[in-house]
Amino acid sequence: MTKAIENRGVTALLLGGRGIFSGVFLMATAFKFAGMESTASYIATAGFPFPHALAWVAAFFELALAFCFASGACFRQASLLAAVYVIFLAFAFHGPSHWNGNQAEFGFFVDHFTFMAGLFFAAAQGPGRFAWTPGLAQRPLIMARN
Repeated sequence: MTKAIENRGVTALLLGGRGIFSGVFLMATAFKFAGMESTASYIATAGFPFPHALAWVAAFFELALAFCFASGACFRQASLLAAVYVIFLAFAFHGPSHWNGNQAEFGFFVDHFTFMAGLFFAAAQGPGRFAWTPGLAQRPLIMARN
């Protein structure tokens, strides 16, 4: 395989992954805005204070993540923040206290870890060629020493 074809393949995969991440967070945002009261109730059921405020914060945070994934802006940072957020959601809303009597909750819990793994890979790889801020976004997460 020639280098140009290989590079196009990698670029296509990175753009596809960014599109999926962006789409997932856009859908989550849309559901929150469409049913803010339901989102707040779900947050209250988990025992968090100020559920309405937290619902709005979550909606705008997810919207910002969707923008970062779609544009490539602050991509590595967004990937890491999203990973922390996803694991927080796993424990807060699908953790061990939810498993009794509902085996599906364990599946939801585990799914969050696979999503987090993808976000870690995204943070390590970067956004690819087509990023809004390529100079900042293309820097390695950890600089290797020679």
